[in-house]
This record gives sequence, C-alpha cells and structure tokens, in this order.
Amino acid sequence: MTQSEGEKMANPMEPTQSLKSPSRIPNAEKEIHPQKQIFEEDSTLTKAEKIERHGGPDDGIRESPSKRIKIENLPTKDASMTETSRSERRKGVAPIKAEYLVYPPGANRDRDAAVHDDDAAEGAAHEPPQKDDAGRGKRKQKSKGQNIGRNFGSSKDEVSLCASRMSKPEFSPATCPYGEECKFEHDLRKYLREWKRADLTTFGGICPIWQNRGRCSVGWKCRFVGSHSEERATDDGRKELVLTEKPGMEGSLPVDDGTKSIGTLNEISTQAKSDLMKRKFTTPKADQYSKWLDTLAQKPEEQRDYRPKRPPSKAVEVDSQISNEDAHQQAKQDNRAQYISPPFLPSEKRRIYFGPETPILAPLTTQGNLPFRRLCVYLGAQLTYSEMAMSMPLIQGQRSEWALMRAHESETTPPAYNPPTTTTPVTDYDNSRDLKFGAQISANKPWQAIKVAETLTRLCPHLRLIDINCGCPIDLVYRTGAGSALLDAQGKLDKMVRGMNAVSGSVPITVKIRMGTKDGKPTALKLIERLVYGGPDAENFSGGGGGGSGVAAITLHGRSRQQRYTKSADWSYIADCAALIKRFHEKGDELADTIRAPDERTQPPAAAGGGRGGEEKVYFIGNGDCYSHTTYHEHLSSSGVSAIMLARGALIKPWLFEEIATGQYLDKTATERLSYIARFVHHGLECWGSDEVGVGTTRRFLLEYLSFAHRYVPVGILERLPPSIQDRPPAWRGRNDLETLLASADHRDWIRISEMFLGKAHPGFRFEPKHRSNSYEIDAEG
Repeated sequence: MTQSEGEKMANPMEPTQSLKSPSRIPNAEKEIHPQKQIFEEDSTLTKAEKIERHGGPDDGIRESPSKRIKIENLPTKDASMTETSRSERRKGVAPIKAEYLVYPPGANRDRDAAVHDDDAAEGAAHEPPQKDDAGRGKRKQKSKGQNIGRNFGSSKDEVSLCASRMSKPEFSPATCPYGEECKFEHDLRKYLREWKRADLTTFGGICPIWQNRGRCSVGWKCRFVGSHSEERATDDGRKELVLTEKPGMEGSLPVDDGTKSIGTLNEISTQAKSDLMKRKFTTPKADQYSKWLDTLAQKPEEQRDYRPKRPPSKAVEVDSQISNEDAHQQAKQDNRAQYISPPFLPSEKRRIYFGPETPILAPLTTQGNLPFRRLCVYLGAQLTYSEMAMSMPLIQGQRSEWALMRAHESETTPPAYNPPTTTTPVTDYDNSRDLKFGAQISANKPWQAIKVAETLTRLCPHLRLIDINCGCPIDLVYRTGAGSALLDAQGKLDKMVRGMNAVSGSVPITVKIRMGTKDGKPTALKLIERLVYGGPDAENFSGGGGGGSGVAAITLHGRSRQQRYTKSADWSYIADCAALIKRFHEKGDELADTIRAPDERTQPPAAAGGGRGGEEKVYFIGNGDCYSHTTYHEHLSSSGVSAIMLARGALIKPWLFEEIATGQYLDKTATERLSYIARFVHHGLECWGSDEVGVGTTRRFLLEYLSFAHRYVPVGILERLPPSIQDRPPAWRGRNDLETLLASADHRDWIRISEMFLGKAHPGFRFEPKHRSNSYEIDAEG
C-alpha cells in the first residue's frame, strides 16, 4: 500500500531532527547503548558458517551459561587513585577516554552487563557434554544456528504487476501468455495507485540504475519510477503513462534486458545455466583427468611410488659391484615400467603478484557481497574474493550460487604494483593485464573441484585465480569432507590442486588453510611442505619427476578449526611457516633429492622460469586479527609473509585499506561513515534492483553490514593506540548523536539507519540477526 503523503523523510546526510531514539530521550544519559560485546567473525565463512549471535541482557532472553563469558565485577577504585593507575589499560577492554564513558571508570555498572561471545558459542561443538545432577552425561539440545534457519520475511508488492506490462507504455503492453487467468495486475494505473508503495526520496529521488545506464531495468516497479516516467498526450487526446530514457543515453539498455546489473562481469547466460542443470555442459578435460585419478587409485600400493623401498632386515644379498645408487635407479625404472602418465600437464599460468602494497579483502560470506566489495575497492582494497561457493550447486547450475561469481568492473582493474627494491620482480608479470577479483570454492572430492575449475574458467573470463577453501570450521561443511576437513586429508587436497591446475588453463590455483583441526596440534607446516615440494606420490603426476602441486599461493589463518574464531591469531606460527617456505626456496635443491626434481611445467606461475629469482616461488599470505595500519606493517616485517588478508577489520572499518595506504590513523566523522553507508545502499540498488524486492534485499545486506560496523570505536575517543580487534568497549557515548546512533548494538537502530535511505521497511520484512534472540519483525502497518 502507498505511504501517507504527509510522511516526510529527513535527509540522512543532514538530519533536521534529533537522531536520538524517542524511547531513549528521557534517560539519554543512562540508556545510550549498554555494553555489548564486539563479536568476532572470520574471513572465510560460508553461509552455513554464520551462526546465531546471542542476545544482550536487555533482550529478555535467558542464555545458557555455556554461551556467556563470566566477567568478575571489578572493584571500585579509590577516589585518590593516581592518574597513572587510572590510565592503566585493562586487558580486553577498549581504552575509551573518561569523558565519553556512560559510567565512571572502574564503576561496577561499567562491566555489569553479561558479555557474550558468539565465537565461543560456535566452538561449543568441541566442548565436553554437560552432566546432570547424578553426574551422567546428557545430550545437548541441538541448536538451530549456523545461519540456516534465518527468516527475512517478504519484501514484495501485495499484488505484483504482470511482466507483460513492466517495461511497456500504458497503451502498448505486450501480450500476456496467461490472459485472463494471469494472477498479476494488468491495470497499470491501478497498480501504481493501490499496490505499489510510494517512491523513495533519497538520492534526490533519482533511480540509480536509470542514472547510470539511461534506462531502468525494472520499469514501472521501480521505487524511483517518478524519475523516469511521464504522462504524455496521445493523438486521440488521451493521456498515456510512458517510461523515459535518460537524455543522451537512449538505447543504452535493451528493452528485454534486466538480467545484468550495472557494470557487472562474469554473468553467465540462461542457456549455460540450463545446460548445467540438464547435464549438457561438458567438461572433457576434467572428466579425462578424473578418470585417470580413478585408474591411479586402483594400482597396487607398491606401484604408486617411484621411491625405492628400504630392504627388509633379512633382505637377499645383492652383488657387491652394484652401488646403492644403481639399486635406486633400478628400483625407479622398475616402478616406472608400471607408470600410467596423466592425460595432460598444466598449461602455463598467468603471472600474479602479492606484496606489501596489495592488502587483500578476504572471502566473506554474506558480508562479502558485490556492493561491499565495491565499497572496499573504492577505499583502497587491492585484491578481492567472491563469497565461498559450493562445488555441487555450481556444477548443477544453481542460480544463487553462480550469482556469487559476479564481479564489478572496478574489480577487474589492475592491483597496485610497487615491489620492494630488495626483491626480484616477477618474471613476465604484466600488471596492466592483472585484475583484482578471484573466486573461492569448496569441494569434498577431487572430481568436483576439477570439474568446477574447468567450468569456471570457461564461463567466467574475469578471474584472477581460483582459491580452494580448506579452513571452513563448521560441522555442516566439515562432516562432508570439505573445508577444514581437507587439513587432515592432505593426499586428497594435493590431488585437487594438481587436477585443477591441469584443467584451469591460464588461471592459477591457490589454497586457504588453517593451522590444523585441533588446538595444540598444528599440521600446516607439514601440509605446506607437501603442497610446495610434493608428497610420496608426487612422481605419479609428473612422469617420475616429482615436484610440488603447482599451488600459486597459500593463505594461512592463524587459528585451528577447534578455535573457530576465539583467541588471538597465532602470528608466531604464521612466521614459522613463512620461514619454512623461504628455506625451501633458498635451499630447494639441497632439500629435495634427485628423484623428486620438479617438472617446471607443473610449478606455480611465480616459480616457472626462475620466478622471483629463487627468493620466493610460492606466495605466502597471513590472515588474522589485523585491525590497524601499524599492526599490518608489524606483521609484514616480523612474520615474513608476502601480503596480509583482512577480514573482520575490513568489516568493522572498510577504510582500513585507506589507512594502510596513507600510513596513518583516520578519525572518520559520523557524517563520513554515514556517506559510506549511503554508497553501499546505492551500490546495492544497482546490484539487486530498485523495485520492492531489490530494496528489501539491499536493506537486509545493509543490516548485515551494520552488525559489524557498529563495533567501531572512533580513534579520536581512545586513550591509546593502536586499537585491538579483541577489545570490547564499556558503555560509551559518541561525540554527537549520529556517532552514538552508529555505535548502537540494538538492531532496531540498524533498522532506523536503513530507513534513512530505503524508506519505511516493508510490512512483511523481517530481520533476524545472527543471534536468534535478537530477532526483529516490523509491525504491520498500512
């Protein structure tokens, strides 16, 4: 239904009314925003991975003790305490200046709110079972979390306009194939009068799609339709409603278009999706290579390894004239007689580069959508990744999964390239032909990964690389053998990387891993060694020459699967892995025996032909808890990694990339931060559409973004720098009403912020934060 004409929406960039919530004004000093935990999230999460967050103490929901962190009440400090002791930093607490605290420093009320940790809750699967009063173990009630039961309601017209009328003039509609039986509205004026909600007034009331493309793809259903429609008089004196095109851009968008968003690439055709669903899309290379892997698996164990076996304790004596080396060569040749060569070797890969000047936006499920990546590129992100896509849905042609492969044209521009003078430039690297966007996939079987690699490289021409997720910790993925389960299936992962390299053409293959699956038992060093220099069966893939898997880059998240997202990332272990790779590259010939000499054709892009002068053949990237430019540069210098990947830090403050580029802290004002939200909304309407459905989708993802953005504490109100991503702020107030509103952990305030740009939420819209107890539903309104 239409909104009342008297309903006016203030300009969000220059609000004329107070931004304080009416319910809070009488007790503004006490009710600013009670202390909420800064939730911890990671970069490589799948949609199933985003578990529900726990509600705050004011939600009226009682949480189980296992989902809370017990905080002892801090004793009240003596009033005569010295300034030095007053300024002592408490571990895990953001050092906010006293004048911005709601309660005095050290007051019990400062920390009396229960602090809940969604990361600890997500790791609950590894906790021992609870016991009842008799000491017997009892089964925990299964949680409905992991982001699979969230319901966002509906955002659509009460009665939708028929597609035959959507983009046509009032008196010249297309023929509806359903005729009188059509359940959609055919009367255009009735639809605009009774069923379509009122136009939005934000962005000057101008449709973002029409402004950029000259024609709106959703036609009359657009929430800005007034900016590109008019009433014209016909020859017979009637007045006809018609859609208009932007002057100077007539014909820029075909009438039958609407499947592509503004400036997006890697859009696959409807026919290609149909062929995938009907299994008509062929992948001959992947099928041939997978068949060879099956043949290899059927070989006797003793024929799978060219390396000579040690003789038993009672071995038959050999002729004394035959040296050990001759025996080794003889054993090698005997096994080689049984060798079945792979059907083909990898093609030469495109040269890529990772360096200190290329901060990377990590693959982020839900939050790592195309509009958010555009915002990060605008603020300085040099490399981006898609959200993690599951292999089987891609193989089956599912539309939702293929939508994750879309990239914006800004992501196809070259990344920064200014390598340190102390390193040798990458051989044959052409920065002008490089791009920012890469795809990440998850698979639990080699044939799936190989088939997806060939499919992606054929249907998505704008890919920098394809990354395999080996770090997803949640049970839903782990139990299928994908994600972090591959950390304990190193042979399977090795086959995946080699097979993907063989069929991916010029697109390099990379992996993202964790330290291991269990705390205190890291396995990443062993896995990295296998990927870089090959395992026991490496000779099967290269005609007996041995060598690594051909992985172009390895990203290590400094936590185990069991940790999930708790505790701090272990950068000392990341440094150990970086040192191992460096030693391998510097002394590779000494560490590898002659039997395992690598075949250059199977090696990663940076290694082939000498790569980086022998200094660095495989790029190594660190990930975890980087929240400031000082931390970024400290980790680069102390750990020895090639580059650093940013996840939660970029979600909380996307201008982290700008800070890294400028080398200074940026105290963004509330107005600047609101302008970034406006930019995100504008990008969202371009991506998902400006009709009611597109507005609802944009609102949902904006609220997901705000669930991280509200955790930002401005550097201008901190007593000490650098800020820590692990610190949680006590209750504080901003320097103005808008800053206080942006810091609110109340999802109802996030809804209010969204309404500044997208109008009143649809009566059927429902938003459930990750934490189900915080679920919010819009009250039905006329």
